[in-house]
Amino acid sequence: MGTRTVRLDEDTYERIRCRKRPDETFSEAIDRLTDTPSLAELGGIVDEARVERMEAAIESADEADEAEVDDVLEEFGGR
Repeated sequence: MGTRTVRLDEDTYERIRCRKRPDETFSEAIDRLTDTPSLAELGGIVDEARVERMEAAIESADEADEAEVDDVLEEFGGR
């Protein structure tokens, strides 16, 4: 396997350095940190009942947010 030189911003370098394990190279750390499953690969991990509960919680939070916005607007003469 060959090597390449890459340029990293200082803040990016520091984030990787802080997450790098003592026994791994930067290349190994970047490989580990970027080796995440795609959404397609996550299929089947969360069961349908949990998805429904999550959707209901999101909908409830959205409704609560909308009600709060309405209250603020009403208080300040909007809507």
